Amino acid sequence: MEYRFECQRCLYCCSKEPGYVFLSKSDVKGLSSFLALSEEEFIDIYCRKIDYGFYYMVSLKEKDNYDCIFLSPSGCKVYPARPHQCGTYPFWKGICDSDVSWKEEMTRCPGIGKGRVYSKKEIDELIRSSEESESYIIFKNH
Repeated sequence: MEYRFECQRCLYCCSKEPGYVFLSKSDVKGLSSFLALSEEEFIDIYCRKIDYGFYYMVSLKEKDNYDCIFLSPSGCKVYPARPHQCGTYPFWKGICDSDVSWKEEMTRCPGIGKGRVYSKKEIDELIRSSEESESYIIFKNH
Protein backbone atom coordinates (compact mmCIF):
# COMPACT_ATOMS: atom_id res chain seq x y z
CA MET A 1 0.00 0.00 0.00
CA GLU A 2 1.15 3.54 -0.70
CA TYR A 3 1.25 5.95 2.20
CA ARG A 4 0.19 9.26 0.67
CA PHE A 5 -0.57 12.37 2.65
CA GLU A 6 -1.22 16.04 2.04
CA CYS A 7 -2.85 18.15 4.70
CA GLN A 8 -6.25 19.44 3.59
CA ARG A 9 -6.47 21.92 6.48
CA CYS A 10 -9.70 20.33 7.68
CA LEU A 11 -8.45 20.77 11.27
CA TYR A 12 -9.84 17.38 12.30
CA CYS A 13 -6.58 16.30 13.93
CA CYS A 14 -6.76 19.44 16.12
CA SER A 15 -10.39 19.13 17.14
CA LYS A 16 -13.58 17.18 17.74
CA GLU A 17 -12.20 14.27 19.82
CA PRO A 18 -10.43 14.14 23.16
CA GLY A 19 -6.77 13.26 23.12
CA TYR A 20 -3.32 14.17 24.25
CA VAL A 21 -0.67 16.34 22.65
CA PHE A 22 2.29 15.29 24.76
CA LEU A 23 5.07 17.83 24.77
CA SER A 24 8.81 17.31 24.65
CA LYS A 25 11.31 19.53 26.41
CA SER A 26 12.06 21.24 23.10
CA ASP A 27 8.31 21.76 22.47
CA VAL A 28 7.90 23.53 25.82
CA LYS A 29 11.00 25.63 25.20
CA GLY A 30 9.89 26.60 21.68
CA LEU A 31 6.26 27.32 22.56
CA SER A 32 7.09 29.32 25.69
CA SER A 33 9.61 31.39 23.70
CA PHE A 34 7.12 31.90 20.85
CA LEU A 35 4.53 33.16 23.36
CA ALA A 36 7.10 35.21 25.33
CA LEU A 37 6.42 33.29 28.55
CA SER A 38 8.61 31.41 30.97
CA GLU A 39 8.33 27.63 30.69
CA GLU A 40 6.53 27.55 34.06
CA GLU A 41 4.01 30.20 32.94
CA PHE A 42 3.42 28.39 29.66
CA ILE A 43 2.74 25.09 31.46
CA ASP A 44 0.45 26.75 34.03
CA ILE A 45 -1.63 28.52 31.35
CA TYR A 46 -1.71 26.10 28.40
CA CYS A 47 -0.99 22.61 29.72
CA ARG A 48 -2.45 19.85 31.81
CA LYS A 49 -0.50 17.31 33.78
CA ILE A 50 -1.33 13.69 33.03
CA ASP A 51 -0.71 11.41 36.02
CA TYR A 52 1.59 8.46 35.36
CA GLY A 53 2.18 7.36 38.94
CA PHE A 54 5.55 8.76 40.01
CA TYR A 55 5.51 11.59 37.49
CA TYR A 56 3.30 13.70 35.24
CA MET A 57 3.54 14.02 31.47
CA VAL A 58 2.68 17.44 30.06
CA SER A 59 -0.04 17.71 27.41
CA LEU A 60 -1.72 20.72 25.83
CA LYS A 61 -5.10 21.65 27.26
CA GLU A 62 -8.27 21.24 25.23
CA LYS A 63 -11.27 23.51 25.02
CA ASP A 64 -14.63 22.17 26.26
CA ASN A 65 -15.45 20.95 22.73
CA TYR A 66 -12.09 19.06 22.59
CA ASP A 67 -10.45 21.53 20.20
CA CYS A 68 -6.80 22.20 20.90
CA ILE A 69 -6.28 25.27 23.06
CA PHE A 70 -4.37 26.87 20.18
CA LEU A 71 -6.94 26.18 17.47
CA SER A 72 -8.63 29.25 16.04
CA PRO A 73 -11.08 29.54 13.12
CA SER A 74 -8.13 30.37 10.88
CA GLY A 75 -5.97 27.48 12.10
CA CYS A 76 -3.18 26.99 14.59
CA LYS A 77 -2.19 30.12 16.50
CA VAL A 78 1.26 28.69 17.26
CA TYR A 79 1.92 26.95 13.93
CA PRO A 80 5.56 28.15 13.57
CA ALA A 81 6.30 26.61 17.00
CA ARG A 82 3.80 23.73 16.89
CA PRO A 83 4.64 20.60 18.88
CA HIS A 84 6.59 17.80 17.21
CA GLN A 85 3.61 15.46 17.62
CA CYS A 86 1.46 17.81 15.54
CA GLY A 87 4.06 18.15 12.81
CA THR A 88 4.44 14.40 12.34
CA TYR A 89 0.73 13.48 12.05
CA PRO A 90 -0.41 11.08 10.56
CA PHE A 91 2.95 9.31 10.61
CA TRP A 92 2.61 7.97 14.13
CA LYS A 93 3.24 4.53 15.51
CA GLY A 94 -0.17 2.89 15.67
CA ILE A 95 -1.42 4.59 12.53
CA CYS A 96 1.46 3.39 10.34
CA ASP A 97 1.73 -0.05 11.94
CA SER A 98 -0.47 -1.67 9.31
CA ASP A 99 -2.47 -0.99 6.18
CA VAL A 100 -5.61 -1.63 8.24
CA SER A 101 -4.82 1.12 10.76
CA TRP A 102 -3.76 3.51 7.96
CA LYS A 103 -7.07 2.90 6.14
CA GLU A 104 -9.00 3.36 9.40
CA GLU A 105 -7.33 6.73 9.97
CA MET A 106 -8.19 7.62 6.37
CA THR A 107 -11.88 7.58 7.38
CA ARG A 108 -11.14 10.50 9.74
CA CYS A 109 -8.50 12.44 7.81
CA PRO A 110 -9.25 13.57 4.25
CA GLY A 111 -5.54 14.22 3.58
CA ILE A 112 -4.62 10.54 3.84
CA GLY A 113 -4.49 9.05 0.36
CA LYS A 114 -3.78 12.41 -1.28
CA GLY A 115 -0.55 14.17 -2.17
CA ARG A 116 2.89 12.71 -2.41
CA VAL A 117 3.95 9.21 -1.47
CA TYR A 118 6.09 8.95 1.66
CA SER A 119 8.74 6.26 1.59
CA LYS A 120 9.06 3.69 4.36
CA LYS A 121 12.41 5.31 5.22
CA GLU A 122 10.78 8.75 5.63
CA ILE A 123 7.97 7.33 7.77
CA ASP A 124 10.38 5.34 9.93
CA GLU A 125 12.45 8.50 10.47
CA LEU A 126 9.38 10.50 11.55
CA ILE A 127 8.36 7.77 13.99
CA ARG A 128 11.93 7.44 15.29
CA SER A 129 12.24 11.20 15.81
CA SER A 130 9.06 11.13 17.89
CA GLU A 131 10.29 8.24 19.99
CA GLU A 132 13.64 9.94 20.58
CA SER A 133 12.31 13.33 21.61
CA GLU A 134 12.74 13.80 25.35
CA SER A 135 9.34 14.06 27.02
CA TYR A 136 8.64 16.91 29.37
CA ILE A 137 8.16 15.12 32.68
CA ILE A 138 7.41 16.58 36.09
CA PHE A 139 8.35 14.25 38.91
CA LYS A 140 6.14 14.10 41.97
CA ASN A 141 7.61 14.98 45.34
CA HIS A 142 7.30 12.08 47.72
